[in-house]
Amino acid sequence: MSKLILVAEDDFAILTGVTDLLESEGYEVVTAREGVAALEQYRTARPDLVLLDVMMPGMNGYDVCREIRAEDRLTPVLMLTAKGREIDKVVGLELGADDYIVKPFGMAELLARVRSALRRGALSKDASADSSPSVLSFGDVTVDFGGMTGRKGDAEFALTPREASLLRFLLEHEGKVVSRNTLLDEVWGIECEVTTRTVDQHVVRLRQKIEEDPSRPLFLCTVHGAGYRFVR
Repeated sequence: MSKLILVAEDDFAILTGVTDLLESEGYEVVTAREGVAALEQYRTARPDLVLLDVMMPGMNGYDVCREIRAEDRLTPVLMLTAKGREIDKVVGLELGADDYIVKPFGMAELLARVRSALRRGALSKDASADSSPSVLSFGDVTVDFGGMTGRKGDAEFALTPREASLLRFLLEHEGKVVSRNTLLDEVWGIECEVTTRTVDQHVVRLRQKIEEDPSRPLFLCTVHGAGYRFVR
């Protein structure tokens, strides 16, 4: 069965080009050119993935992402952001987006990100449907990877599919130094060249959720010049 993708983009040329590309690859596509319509399309069509432009009239991409994540923690959301707009990437990740794609983007990169996100989203939904989800604890933190949730002390937090995959991979390699490129290959599954800054931003978000003092992490440690290491 082909996957259904919602593309929300107010630039008609980009919207048409992305739609044609995805349909040529066998995906079904529904579209929207402003935020309210994008949210309505999401609720009606229940797509397998959402491509969401940040700047849209009526309701911006941030607000649409926030509404989607209030209802659905698992469907992958990829944000489309203007080149050099670092704040767009950070805010999008904070709201629960799984990844971002910088305009102008290449068609090969777009397809690689879409395939990776769909693959990971399917795995997340399978894990969520498991009757005995994997629950792991360290320090005062407990993480339910099936439910995409966690608890630190008395405070609860939610994980995006990408955050959950990243944390699980680091836990599975506890005590070992894992390079940023390895994380991009294993967690993002991206075959084209992308910046390792993507990994760093997700690590920052994870630290804010699991560390007592994110500026002085005890679990998710940086090994300068090498990558990251998870320690208990």
